[in-house]
Amino acid sequence: MTDAPDLELPRGIALAWGVAANPQRGPKREMSVERIVEAAVEIADAEGLGAVSMAAVAAKLGFTPMSLYRYVTAKDDLILLMQEEATGLPSEETLTAGDWQARLTALYREQVEQYVRHPWVLEVPITGSPATPNSAAWMDAGLAALADTPLSHEERLSVLLLVTGAARWTGIVLAGYQRAERDGGLSGVDITAREDAMFRALITADAYPHLRAAIDAGVFLDESDPFVFGLERGLDGVAAYMDVVAQGRTVERVPLMPLEDADIADDKKYREARKAVRDAEKALRDARKLERQAARDARERRARVRGDS
Repeated sequence: MTDAPDLELPRGIALAWGVAANPQRGPKREMSVERIVEAAVEIADAEGLGAVSMAAVAAKLGFTPMSLYRYVTAKDDLILLMQEEATGLPSEETLTAGDWQARLTALYREQVEQYVRHPWVLEVPITGSPATPNSAAWMDAGLAALADTPLSHEERLSVLLLVTGAARWTGIVLAGYQRAERDGGLSGVDITAREDAMFRALITADAYPHLRAAIDAGVFLDESDPFVFGLERGLDGVAAYMDVVAQGRTVERVPLMPLEDADIADDKKYREARKAVRDAEKALRDARKLERQAARDARERRARVRGDS
């Protein structure tokens, strides 16, 4: 830990960094924050994040819930420590995978593996930048991969966000399919075949011409990895940007998109205006649906007329 000696750390963050004060009293039998977190992770891995409670963890360890509160004073702190445990550290193989693109791709793959191994982590709300040791280690590894590039520190962080965002989205999708396989007793091949059949039955060339063309081309049965393809093309774009920077040219950075103004979010007239926009968008979608149906009907009538003549 460095700097800011007057900073009062939240209890969960202090526990993660190992600088929280130990409880003065505790159960006679051995108890520790580490044991509590390990037990909670085991419950989440087996039953999901919703199954984790102080009572459930205490029961698994053979203690009373009050015993746990001497070590972890709030469930939010416990979830933070569980996330830290599940995140782990990047492997040595990933840290030395090759050039910056190879290292970032390896970091991406390893993060996806962590999400698939502990899918409940994806349910933990994002409330800000990570401030725990393992999370910091992943960030440091990504920035280290870009250390010898001509990018600024801000640009390196932006590239890291591209990689971690891709990993999280891939993890969400793969964890969902994994859950579907487990709950439905189907293999991944079975699920994709069923999805392809469903799309072929529902998607028409009249209503969705480009999607239908993709379906006919077999995109939902293709075995290549669309997520890695997207990441690699994104990194190719970063490489092209590096060439621009190396030539001494400057590119204007886009300002951060502002979040909706919280000061007016509860204003009645503002809420009514937002609802009116949503209603109008829905009406437009419905009108376009009617238009497509009318076009199909017109084609059918014209075909019948031609047939009768």
